Amino acid sequence: MDKREKLGRYLTVVERKRLELARALVSEPKLLLIDEVIAGLNPIEVDEISEILRGLSASGITILMIEHVMRAILSLTERAFVLDAGVKIAEGNPKDLLNDPIVIEAYIGKEETGA
Repeated sequence: MDKREKLGRYLTVVERKRLELARALVSEPKLLLIDEVIAGLNPIEVDEISEILRGLSASGITILMIEHVMRAILSLTERAFVLDAGVKIAEGNPKDLLNDPIVIEAYIGKEETGA
């Protein structure tokens, strides 16, 4: 059966992610809001979706994405915002944010010193 004839629930995870993007692009947006479109994908699939997103960005679409996959964030974004419990705790270049003490404490924890 051709994939065009399949219901979405019968598609693979990456195929459903592509379908989500396609549905969002039908309206020819200038701003695309996406939420964890890369979550749950293997490294090859992450690269495939990242390439699609790069192409969309190059075509002039601004992309605002929520994502936890650092590999994707580092390769796709110019500016990132870090939230902790819904509150912005840092913003800037994603590579710089990896070394930000506030970000590290929020996501890894504070080193305990024994007495």
